[in-house]
Amino acid sequence: MKLFRKLHLWLSVPFGIFITLICFSGGMLIFEQEITRAIKSDVYYVTSAGETTIPMGELMETVKATLPDSVSITGVTVFSDPGRTYQVALSKPRRASLFIDQYSGEITGRYERLGFFSFMFKMHRWLLDSANPHGDGLKIGKLLVGISTIIFVIALITGIVLWWPRARHNFKHSMSISLSNGWKGFWKGLHVAGGMYALIFVLAMALTGLTYSFSWYRTAFYAICGVEHTPRNFGQGTPTAEGNKESRGNRGGRGEGRGNRSHGGGEYRGGHKRSEFGRWQQVYDELKVKNPDAPQISVGPETASVTIGNYGNPRAADRYEFNRRTGELTLSAPYASAVEADKLRGWIYSIHTGSLGGFVTRLLWLLSSLLGASLPLTGYYLWIKHMGKKKDGYHPHVRA
Repeated sequence: MKLFRKLHLWLSVPFGIFITLICFSGGMLIFEQEITRAIKSDVYYVTSAGETTIPMGELMETVKATLPDSVSITGVTVFSDPGRTYQVALSKPRRASLFIDQYSGEITGRYERLGFFSFMFKMHRWLLDSANPHGDGLKIGKLLVGISTIIFVIALITGIVLWWPRARHNFKHSMSISLSNGWKGFWKGLHVAGGMYALIFVLAMALTGLTYSFSWYRTAFYAICGVEHTPRNFGQGTPTAEGNKESRGNRGGRGEGRGNRSHGGGEYRGGHKRSEFGRWQQVYDELKVKNPDAPQISVGPETASVTIGNYGNPRAADRYEFNRRTGELTLSAPYASAVEADKLRGWIYSIHTGSLGGFVTRLLWLLSSLLGASLPLTGYYLWIKHMGKKKDGYHPHVRA
């Protein structure tokens, strides 16, 4: 017990402040999308929903006319809420997109992360390290986040060991947070009982979060889950069926009509230019009929995806390919047949962010993140109080 107590204290003291910053900033990101949409409702929502929408091809041509030649449209996402604007993905910069009102054809704005959430994200992932997180070289902030998370896991486990002997004798008292014993009793209850209440959730966040920090841990985590880790495909546009040999060998429509010359993304037949987006509406309409309850449907050049649910793994999607000339869906790659590494990757994200159960689990994750952030602070308080008592009660000529 002495060993566990020392591990719990002396590992937590130097890294506690980092743990607080990581937990707090992570909690602030949980409801980022909802808060952003509320603040920038004029971008994410239409002014008034009409009876019919403008054909997708016309909308994309409207967007294309505003883009420089170096930027292209890689896909469009339509949400189940008819009041949400269409989100149009762009080739660059990274993760760039803009929104267009499907009823009026007005471009409502670009995707821009709010300053507060941008700050919180950099804090959560890299502790505000100024080094390029996607470049080469040592990333001190990312390393500190990873090490602090490992220390947090050790502190949680040693905390259970220290808590259990007393909990066996008086479980109800060990799980209470009260002001009846003054502020010290309250902070102690918040540290001990609060840590137990949040334990499962913060432990899940920490163990999944480590996959983003260390490649060796990520490989081991996947192996423990019985899955071989494969590098993620960061291809542009609507994602295709990764790992499907047939999809790589037969890209519906690609290679057909090679005698047609292209210019600016459009095809020419007999001297008449045809829009590269001409079949997107047809593809979307067909997928919507097949998947009326889908939260969102994305269409891109020759590919499309249908998100299959809000719960569990919200990144789970069925993938399709279509012939760009006829709009015929030529290949379906259901989520059930996706690469196991891709499925696990989605589940890791869902568990880490609390999105696996919708609003309820995300609220639990937020409260647990805040409790997790408080643990080092209450621990510091109790430690300082204990050190003060030892100092006040120390008499060199009197034995205890």
